[in-house]
Amino acid sequence: MDEAEPLDWISAAHEPEIAEELATLSEQELREWRWHWGLKARAAQLPPPGDWRVWLLLAGRGFGKTRTGAEWANAVAEHDPAARIALVAANLGEARSIMVEGESGIMAVMAPHRRPVFEPSLRRLTWPNGAQAQLYSAAEPESLRGPQHSHAWCDEIAKWDNASGRAESAWDNLMMGLRLGRDPRVLATTTPRAAPLVLRLIEEAKRGGTAITRGSTYDNAEHLPERFIEAMRQNYGETLLGRQEIDGEMIDDLPGALWTRAMLERCREAAGAPLTRIVIGVDPPASAQGDACGIVVCGLGEDRVGRVLADLSVERPRPERWARAVAEAARGWSADRVVAEANQGGDMVAAVLRAANETLPLRLVHASRGKTARAEPVAALYEAGRVRHAGLFARLEDELCALMPGGTYQGPGRSPDRADACVWALTELMLGQAGEPRVWFD
Repeated sequence: MDEAEPLDWISAAHEPEIAEELATLSEQELREWRWHWGLKARAAQLPPPGDWRVWLLLAGRGFGKTRTGAEWANAVAEHDPAARIALVAANLGEARSIMVEGESGIMAVMAPHRRPVFEPSLRRLTWPNGAQAQLYSAAEPESLRGPQHSHAWCDEIAKWDNASGRAESAWDNLMMGLRLGRDPRVLATTTPRAAPLVLRLIEEAKRGGTAITRGSTYDNAEHLPERFIEAMRQNYGETLLGRQEIDGEMIDDLPGALWTRAMLERCREAAGAPLTRIVIGVDPPASAQGDACGIVVCGLGEDRVGRVLADLSVERPRPERWARAVAEAARGWSADRVVAEANQGGDMVAAVLRAANETLPLRLVHASRGKTARAEPVAALYEAGRVRHAGLFARLEDELCALMPGGTYQGPGRSPDRADACVWALTELMLGQAGEPRVWFD
């Protein structure tokens, strides 16, 4: 078999040819057959040519980024007994559960007789030839200050904690310790979100030394469940974030927009302080044939930081449907207040919501200014670090990033219904009546 072009050979071969080729292999070669990464990997999963120091793999979910990282780390270790590899994830739990012990992690993709020994208490892997890897958390940048390495695999760097610049501090400490061996290298695998570290590495690639590989979820479709592909299409397919999460694109910001992708990435968190108050913002559709009914749940933490908790908006609903969705959201989240815009018929809005739940803690508000004018004080809260997103809200974030100063909206749909609902909720939680002086009580 021509080892120079295994991918071309295997993709073009028919079953009789494969059987004939296998018959020529020794017992040892047959033993290794199923573990031969070169026969399975797509071209984008193999290290790029050239004298790179950083390999940045930007690809959609399900592309095979973890498998690529695990195979690369194993190949480095087997090739160099003196290798000292840093395995860095957003936290130690993910480093272990995904990078080491996951279904596509280092232990799973290596032949059993060549697997490293994992010592969880020491956060260390040791291969049979003596090569080692150490696990690190990017949330603890100081843990990377001092240790030296020859290689590193950094997983999902866009998820690393950006608070107080932790992600970039972890990266800088890692790179300053990358000084063992003759050719120190780093593989960073991630979905291409506009996190400061990701944007920085893309910019650095323009100056050389960093190789970038891009890929889509669909590149690996034959190995993914059809339901996963369909769910990704349904949840993200028509959004800009879908282009990011599925197609692996880096989405550019609109110049001058009140929100940017980088701003939203900085405010994303997995868990926050206990909540003291929950408000649901509602932007009702003007008619049964109108746009979506924006329904966004926000909370205020004990740390006085606002949090976007859920986007429960419904598309083109009849009045009874969106009212029922609001009532269910209020009950499910034990909301202290429901704030609904009443410009399009205040009495009608109140009547519809009361019909769904007569005990709803409702406040009707009248918009005396345009949507983007109302949004500016809330965008300032984001800029000041006083709002967090407890998850990824694709359609809501698309609308936020399309609100422009001066009253224009340049995003999907005719109106930013989700964004407006979010603004109402955060205004009620954090700005009180200063955000909208004209308030009706019902």
